[in-house]
Amino acid sequence: MNLNSRLFDKIRSRPRRAAAGVAPDAPDAPGCEHPGCAALGEHRAPKGRGQEGQYFRFCLEHVRAYNQSYNYFNGMSDAAIAAYQKEAVIGHRPTWQMGTAGGGRRPEGPAHAGEAFVYDDPLGVFRAAGFAGRAATEPQPPRPSVGPVARRAYETLGLEDTAPPAEVKARYKALVKQVHPDANGGDRSFEDRLRDVINAYNTLKAAGRA
Repeated sequence: MNLNSRLFDKIRSRPRRAAAGVAPDAPDAPGCEHPGCAALGEHRAPKGRGQEGQYFRFCLEHVRAYNQSYNYFNGMSDAAIAAYQKEAVIGHRPTWQMGTAGGGRRPEGPAHAGEAFVYDDPLGVFRAAGFAGRAATEPQPPRPSVGPVARRAYETLGLEDTAPPAEVKARYKALVKQVHPDANGGDRSFEDRLRDVINAYNTLKAAGRA
């Protein structure tokens, strides 16, 4: 690599701007915020606790000095620091025990006094484990899985994989009428498409989906 190339030198935007005497307070070249410093503020430094997302702008020399003395927990007691570190494990989000406020909803009124809280259990996990409570909704029947071969067959017929057998049969008949040579005056340019449609229908029929 030729370090003296003019093309290589052009990517050195900041040194060239400094050499050209660009003012530090230019919109795209902020000045260093350290008192009495006239260098460019090319480096960000966090302002501290309570001002998250806000930064000072320093030159390299002063950002190094700032980072050496920076302490996010400055002014906090040992107990407050320990509590902050504990909450950081869960991302400072609220938590609650199962069965308490936030984890479920209890029926209201005297008729439901002492009744277990109501919970949503669409997969029947709590019910299978014998969990004491009252399900808010009845579990939905599991949707049969569709393998990759059957899914491609549905795509060939232009259907969703939830289409009922009657819709599969109707779509198959309609497509055959469109691409069969007898319906196109003997045109055989659609033979490949016809073959794909027939294979797709036979695949779904063998799987009990048509």
